[in-house]
Amino acid sequence: MFFELIGTIVAGIATALLFWAINRALGRRLPSWLGPVSAGIAMLLATISSEYGWFERTKATMPEGMVVAQTVEEQVFYRPWTYANPFVSRFVAVDQAAMRTHPDQPDKRIVDLVFYGRWSRTAKIPVLFDCAAFKRADIVDGIEFGADGEVVGVQWVDMEQSDPILQAACAEA
Repeated sequence: MFFELIGTIVAGIATALLFWAINRALGRRLPSWLGPVSAGIAMLLATISSEYGWFERTKATMPEGMVVAQTVEEQVFYRPWTYANPFVSRFVAVDQAAMRTHPDQPDKRIVDLVFYGRWSRTAKIPVLFDCAAFKRADIVDGIEFGADGEVVGVQWVDMEQSDPILQAACAEA
């Protein structure tokens, strides 16, 4: 966030200096209000560019085996350009490389879900998926394995078969 602020300020200063140089070369024929307006527009464009580039920059730095399962696009009234082209403000990635399975329960697997947010900390949460029954359970304290290898003490949540997180978690790595 700090570096984006610095980048925005640098864009404004660079544009103001460019305006000053062009105005001086033209013999000061440009209106004086055009300098601050052009610097402000440059700062706004730098901010918008940073917003729209965040998802691709973040996705490019993810480790091998991470798959983006679901994105959330945002439209906000104080950013009117987002109505024409919404930007990704957060997304969920599935860490397929760290997927854990048990030989007695091939349809069940523990997968780490990683939650990325534009202005928030990244959160990594282990989740148990039952790929055959289309269910998931958050792994919390108190979960145990029974004598038959069945998981005891979980709160299963039904999911749609077409859920992108379920599909990414149940796909073979």
